[in-house]
Amino acid sequence: MNLFLTLAFLFFIGSVFGWVLELFFRKFFSSSNPEHKWINPGFCTGPWLPLYGSGLCILFLLSGLDRYELTGRLWADRLLMLLTMLICMTVIEYIAGILCIKVAKVRLWDYSNSWGNIQGIICPAFSLAWGVLGAAYYFLVHPYIQDALGWLSQNLAFSFVIGLFYGVFLVDLVHSAQLVAKMKAFADEHNVIVRYEDVKMHIRQFRERAGKRVWFIFAFYSDIPLVEHLKAARETWEERIERRK
Repeated sequence: MNLFLTLAFLFFIGSVFGWVLELFFRKFFSSSNPEHKWINPGFCTGPWLPLYGSGLCILFLLSGLDRYELTGRLWADRLLMLLTMLICMTVIEYIAGILCIKVAKVRLWDYSNSWGNIQGIICPAFSLAWGVLGAAYYFLVHPYIQDALGWLSQNLAFSFVIGLFYGVFLVDLVHSAQLVAKMKAFADEHNVIVRYEDVKMHIRQFRERAGKRVWFIFAFYSDIPLVEHLKAARETWEERIERRK
Protein backbone atom coordinates (compact mmCIF):
# COMPACT_ATOMS: atom_id res chain seq x y z
CA MET A 1 0.00 0.00 0.00
CA ASN A 2 1.43 3.39 -0.95
CA LEU A 3 2.13 6.00 1.70
CA PHE A 4 -0.74 8.29 0.73
CA LEU A 5 -3.33 5.53 1.05
CA THR A 6 -1.77 4.39 4.33
CA LEU A 7 -2.03 7.90 5.80
CA ALA A 8 -5.61 8.18 4.53
CA PHE A 9 -6.50 4.99 6.43
CA LEU A 10 -4.69 6.19 9.55
CA PHE A 11 -6.32 9.62 9.51
CA PHE A 12 -9.73 7.96 9.38
CA ILE A 13 -8.95 5.51 12.17
CA GLY A 14 -7.27 8.13 14.37
CA SER A 15 -10.07 10.67 13.93
CA VAL A 16 -12.78 8.21 14.92
CA PHE A 17 -10.77 6.64 17.77
CA GLY A 18 -9.92 10.10 19.12
CA TRP A 19 -13.57 11.09 19.07
CA VAL A 20 -14.51 8.00 21.09
CA LEU A 21 -11.67 8.68 23.54
CA GLU A 22 -12.77 12.30 24.04
CA LEU A 23 -16.40 11.25 24.34
CA PHE A 24 -15.71 8.98 27.31
CA PHE A 25 -13.18 11.37 28.86
CA ARG A 26 -15.70 14.21 28.89
CA LYS A 27 -18.46 11.94 30.16
CA PHE A 28 -16.60 10.42 33.12
CA PHE A 29 -13.49 12.48 33.89
CA SER A 30 -13.75 16.08 32.66
CA SER A 31 -14.17 18.70 35.41
CA SER A 32 -15.94 20.97 32.90
CA ASN A 33 -18.83 18.48 32.77
CA PRO A 34 -19.84 18.07 36.45
CA GLU A 35 -23.21 16.59 35.47
CA HIS A 36 -21.46 13.84 33.47
CA LYS A 37 -23.64 14.24 30.42
CA TRP A 38 -22.83 12.83 26.99
CA ILE A 39 -21.25 15.67 25.00
CA ASN A 40 -20.35 15.56 21.32
CA PRO A 41 -16.70 16.69 21.40
CA GLY A 42 -14.72 18.68 18.92
CA PHE A 43 -15.01 21.06 16.01
CA CYS A 44 -17.03 18.87 13.63
CA THR A 45 -20.57 17.57 13.86
CA GLY A 46 -19.83 13.91 13.14
CA PRO A 47 -17.88 11.32 15.17
CA TRP A 48 -14.37 12.35 14.22
CA LEU A 49 -11.64 14.63 15.55
CA PRO A 50 -9.11 15.67 12.86
CA LEU A 51 -6.47 16.53 15.49
CA TYR A 52 -6.26 12.87 16.52
CA GLY A 53 -6.23 11.72 12.91
CA SER A 54 -3.33 14.02 12.14
CA GLY A 55 -1.60 12.89 15.32
CA LEU A 56 -1.84 9.22 14.38
CA CYS A 57 -0.30 9.95 11.00
CA ILE A 58 2.59 11.74 12.72
CA LEU A 59 3.09 8.83 15.13
CA PHE A 60 3.18 6.40 12.22
CA LEU A 61 5.80 8.45 10.36
CA LEU A 62 7.95 8.90 13.48
CA SER A 63 7.77 5.21 14.35
CA GLY A 64 9.17 4.39 10.93
CA LEU A 65 12.41 6.07 11.98
CA ASP A 66 13.12 3.41 14.62
CA ARG A 67 15.21 1.48 12.09
CA TYR A 68 17.92 4.10 12.50
CA GLU A 69 20.24 3.69 15.47
CA LEU A 70 20.82 7.19 16.77
CA THR A 71 22.49 6.45 20.10
CA GLY A 72 23.62 2.85 19.67
CA ARG A 73 21.52 1.79 22.67
CA LEU A 74 18.04 0.35 22.24
CA TRP A 75 16.61 1.82 25.44
CA ALA A 76 18.00 5.28 24.66
CA ASP A 77 16.68 5.18 21.10
CA ARG A 78 13.23 4.22 22.34
CA LEU A 79 13.26 6.91 25.02
CA LEU A 80 14.27 9.47 22.41
CA MET A 81 11.47 8.23 20.15
CA LEU A 82 8.85 8.62 22.90
CA LEU A 83 10.08 12.09 23.83
CA THR A 84 9.95 13.11 20.17
CA MET A 85 6.37 11.84 19.94
CA LEU A 86 5.36 13.75 23.06
CA ILE A 87 6.91 16.96 21.76
CA CYS A 88 5.47 16.62 18.27
CA MET A 89 1.96 15.91 19.53
CA THR A 90 2.16 18.86 21.92
CA VAL A 91 3.37 21.12 19.11
CA ILE A 92 0.51 19.96 16.87
CA GLU A 93 -1.98 20.69 19.65
CA TYR A 94 -0.47 24.14 20.22
CA ILE A 95 -0.48 25.06 16.52
CA ALA A 96 -4.10 23.93 16.13
CA GLY A 97 -5.15 25.82 19.26
CA ILE A 98 -3.34 29.05 18.42
CA LEU A 99 -4.68 29.06 14.84
CA CYS A 100 -8.22 28.63 16.10
CA ILE A 101 -7.80 31.53 18.52
CA LYS A 102 -5.83 33.93 16.34
CA VAL A 103 -7.48 33.22 12.99
CA ALA A 104 -10.98 31.91 13.73
CA LYS A 105 -11.35 33.69 17.11
CA VAL A 106 -12.63 30.43 18.61
CA ARG A 107 -11.27 28.50 21.58
CA LEU A 108 -11.97 24.80 21.19
CA TRP A 109 -10.47 23.73 24.54
CA ASP A 110 -9.18 25.51 27.62
CA TYR A 111 -6.46 24.33 30.01
CA SER A 112 -6.32 27.67 31.86
CA ASN A 113 -7.01 25.97 35.19
CA SER A 114 -4.28 23.36 34.70
CA TRP A 115 -0.81 23.78 36.19
CA GLY A 116 1.93 24.99 33.88
CA ASN A 117 -0.41 25.77 31.00
CA ILE A 118 0.63 28.01 28.12
CA GLN A 119 -2.18 30.32 26.96
CA GLY A 120 -4.67 27.66 28.04
CA ILE A 121 -3.77 25.68 24.90
CA ILE A 122 -1.23 23.16 26.18
CA CYS A 123 -0.20 21.99 29.64
CA PRO A 124 2.14 19.36 31.14
CA ALA A 125 -0.68 17.00 32.17
CA PHE A 126 -2.09 16.68 28.68
CA SER A 127 1.37 16.60 27.11
CA LEU A 128 2.04 13.59 29.35
CA ALA A 129 -1.23 12.07 28.13
CA TRP A 130 0.01 12.50 24.55
CA GLY A 131 3.21 10.73 25.57
CA VAL A 132 1.25 7.81 27.00
CA LEU A 133 -0.82 7.54 23.82
CA GLY A 134 2.38 7.69 21.76
CA ALA A 135 3.93 4.89 23.83
CA ALA A 136 0.78 2.77 23.53
CA TYR A 137 0.84 3.21 19.77
CA TYR A 138 4.56 2.53 19.42
CA PHE A 139 4.63 -0.66 21.50
CA LEU A 140 1.13 -2.09 21.01
CA VAL A 141 -0.03 -0.97 17.58
CA HIS A 142 2.83 -0.06 15.26
CA PRO A 143 4.48 -3.51 15.18
CA TYR A 144 1.30 -4.95 13.65
CA ILE A 145 -0.03 -2.02 11.66
CA GLN A 146 1.55 -2.83 8.30
CA ASP A 147 -0.08 -6.27 8.20
CA ALA A 148 -3.40 -4.80 9.33
CA LEU A 149 -3.29 -2.06 6.70
CA GLY A 150 -2.35 -4.60 4.07
CA TRP A 151 -5.38 -6.71 4.97
CA LEU A 152 -7.67 -3.68 4.94
CA SER A 153 -6.42 -2.62 1.52
CA GLN A 154 -7.60 -5.98 0.19
CA ASN A 155 -11.01 -5.58 1.78
CA LEU A 156 -13.22 -3.68 -0.66
CA ALA A 157 -15.94 -3.14 1.92
CA PHE A 158 -13.57 -1.26 4.19
CA SER A 159 -12.26 0.76 1.25
CA PHE A 160 -15.87 1.77 0.57
CA VAL A 161 -16.21 2.87 4.21
CA ILE A 162 -13.07 4.99 3.90
CA GLY A 163 -14.40 6.66 0.75
CA LEU A 164 -17.73 7.28 2.43
CA PHE A 165 -15.95 8.73 5.45
CA TYR A 166 -14.05 11.30 3.41
CA GLY A 167 -17.17 12.29 1.49
CA VAL A 168 -19.19 12.89 4.65
CA PHE A 169 -16.18 14.38 6.46
CA LEU A 170 -15.67 17.05 3.80
CA VAL A 171 -19.35 18.02 3.90
CA ASP A 172 -19.16 18.18 7.70
CA LEU A 173 -15.99 20.27 7.52
CA VAL A 174 -17.65 22.83 5.24
CA HIS A 175 -20.71 22.98 7.49
CA SER A 176 -18.60 23.43 10.63
CA ALA A 177 -16.48 26.08 8.92
CA GLN A 178 -19.64 28.05 8.14
CA LEU A 179 -20.63 27.95 11.82
CA VAL A 180 -17.18 29.13 12.85
CA ALA A 181 -17.34 31.94 10.28
CA LYS A 182 -20.49 33.24 12.01
CA MET A 183 -18.76 33.00 15.38
CA LYS A 184 -15.72 34.83 14.02
CA ALA A 185 -17.88 37.66 12.73
CA PHE A 186 -19.47 37.96 16.18
CA ALA A 187 -16.07 37.78 17.89
CA ASP A 188 -14.62 40.50 15.65
CA GLU A 189 -17.61 42.75 16.27
CA HIS A 190 -17.52 42.34 20.07
CA ASN A 191 -13.77 41.86 20.50
CA VAL A 192 -14.04 38.49 22.26
CA ILE A 193 -12.85 34.93 21.81
CA VAL A 194 -15.77 32.55 21.41
CA ARG A 195 -15.64 29.47 23.61
CA TYR A 196 -16.91 26.73 21.33
CA GLU A 197 -17.97 24.30 24.04
CA ASP A 198 -19.69 27.05 26.04
CA VAL A 199 -21.92 27.80 23.06
CA LYS A 200 -22.78 24.12 22.74
CA MET A 201 -23.62 23.95 26.44
CA HIS A 202 -25.70 27.11 26.29
CA ILE A 203 -27.81 25.75 23.43
CA ARG A 204 -28.22 22.45 25.27
CA GLN A 205 -29.40 24.18 28.46
CA PHE A 206 -31.70 26.46 26.47
CA ARG A 207 -33.43 23.48 24.87
CA GLU A 208 -33.62 21.60 28.18
CA ARG A 209 -35.32 24.58 29.88
CA ALA A 210 -37.75 24.82 26.97
CA GLY A 211 -38.58 21.12 27.30
CA LYS A 212 -37.32 20.42 23.80
CA ARG A 213 -35.26 17.55 22.52
CA VAL A 214 -31.53 17.90 23.00
CA TRP A 215 -29.53 16.86 19.96
CA PHE A 216 -26.32 14.99 20.66
CA ILE A 217 -24.86 15.08 17.15
CA PHE A 218 -26.33 18.40 15.97
CA ALA A 219 -25.25 20.29 19.07
CA PHE A 220 -25.73 23.72 17.44
CA TYR A 221 -29.28 23.05 16.25
CA SER A 222 -31.68 25.63 17.70
CA ASP A 223 -34.96 27.36 16.96
CA ILE A 224 -33.37 30.78 17.41
CA PRO A 225 -30.44 32.30 15.48
CA LEU A 226 -26.93 31.36 16.55
CA VAL A 227 -26.06 35.01 17.17
CA GLU A 228 -28.65 35.18 19.96
CA HIS A 229 -26.98 32.29 21.74
CA LEU A 230 -23.62 33.96 21.23
CA LYS A 231 -24.86 37.14 22.85
CA ALA A 232 -26.23 35.24 25.84
CA ALA A 233 -23.08 33.13 26.16
CA ARG A 234 -20.92 36.26 25.92
CA GLU A 235 -22.56 37.60 29.08
CA THR A 236 -21.50 34.38 30.81
CA TRP A 237 -17.94 34.80 29.59
CA GLU A 238 -17.81 38.36 30.92
CA GLU A 239 -19.13 37.27 34.32
CA ARG A 240 -16.57 34.48 34.40
CA ILE A 241 -13.79 36.93 33.65
CA GLU A 242 -14.95 39.18 36.47
CA ARG A 243 -14.91 36.26 38.92
CA ARG A 244 -11.34 35.40 37.88
CA LYS A 245 -10.26 38.97 38.57
